[in-house]
Amino acid sequence: MTTNRQIGLLSMPVLVAALGYFVDVYDLLLFTIVRQPSVMAVGATAKSIIEDSAHIINWQMSGLLIGGIIWGVIGDKYGRLKVLFGSIMLYSVANILTSFVQSVDQYAYCRFIGGIGLAGELGAGITLVSEMLPKNKRGIGTSMVAGIGLSGAVFAYFTFQYTKQWGLHYTMGGININDWRICYQIGGVLGIFLLILRIRVSESFMFESVKLANVSKGNFLQFFSNKKRFSKYVKAILIGLPTWFVIGVLVNYSNKFASELYEKNLIDSGKSIMFAYIGIAIGDIVIGYVSQYFKSRKKALLVFYSLNTVAMVLFFSMFNDSDQRMYAICALLGFSTGYWAIFNTMAAEQFGTNLRATAATTIPNMVRGALPLINFLFLDILQKKAGWTVIQSGILTGSIVMAITVVAFVYTEETYHKDLDYLEVDSPLP
Repeated sequence: MTTNRQIGLLSMPVLVAALGYFVDVYDLLLFTIVRQPSVMAVGATAKSIIEDSAHIINWQMSGLLIGGIIWGVIGDKYGRLKVLFGSIMLYSVANILTSFVQSVDQYAYCRFIGGIGLAGELGAGITLVSEMLPKNKRGIGTSMVAGIGLSGAVFAYFTFQYTKQWGLHYTMGGININDWRICYQIGGVLGIFLLILRIRVSESFMFESVKLANVSKGNFLQFFSNKKRFSKYVKAILIGLPTWFVIGVLVNYSNKFASELYEKNLIDSGKSIMFAYIGIAIGDIVIGYVSQYFKSRKKALLVFYSLNTVAMVLFFSMFNDSDQRMYAICALLGFSTGYWAIFNTMAAEQFGTNLRATAATTIPNMVRGALPLINFLFLDILQKKAGWTVIQSGILTGSIVMAITVVAFVYTEETYHKDLDYLEVDSPLP
């Protein structure tokens, strides 16, 4: 169907996809890192900060869910590059607007727009790289994209620390643009720089070969019109659930867990996230080589699921009895969930060219969107209604998430050797 033009691991599309994801992760984690000072600065109080923070993050996650569908459809109908340009442009505008917000609602609305913009980066980048690399290098290439990209969280942490330490600020329109506001502006500038780099990137060869084909492209409803395709789609989401349980619950609430595990602590959840993302970035690079060694996506996933289970046991064990050990375990948890790249690669590999961007863009955002449900189980059902402790709730929630994931993993197809040059032809549910 296509010509055999292919790219190398160090080519411009791989570099640009990696930098795009770097900017994506920078912004996605920035709110968590600057949450307390930024939300207090726009009107929250000590009593309302948890509720106001949840309000803002829920709007951002809603933007990710909606944006995942929008950009996925655009990517399959009009091209992967359209998404890479459009999403980063919207994200950059949202970041600059966020630096001027004056109320919690304004903050939430800007994060919603930012969420829509952020939703397109990873899926479009992984799709582009997967389609342009030879099949024996796809795993390593997408691991490089994720490994470089995920270091954006570390960059966000140190950017905030240094802007705060140096006391950087200036006044514009009567607003004091200080540390956390400058961090958002830096994100916007990074996005604009990335737009310039993307001018030199060409479109996916596979997309170019099918864009005039008489076949439905980017039809989100196709995931629900065929039993086998629907099953693949659901399983592709479920195998990624532990990633956001680890980050959204264990690492994000590491200070609360520390208070129950060994009482006196000085845990900074922002630092926990930084250590976790260092681990994730390393893990995402390593898993590409593990997959290459086994010539299997599923065997590589199984290795990391096993490490993830060990890390969770350590997290809740008596071994976790100091701040140093908590940070170390957060780094190990991060490393063991460093299969985000392979998970996204499998999402792209399981569907045809006319539906691939929609799959690769919506699936990771569906996993991100599952965090409110995981938090609902962890916080509302187990703690508020059942009266369980943080530790008990964490153990049960993690056990349920891992059980669901393992079942989905068992029935997920192996995609390592799969040729991606094919189309999805619709057929009704039997």
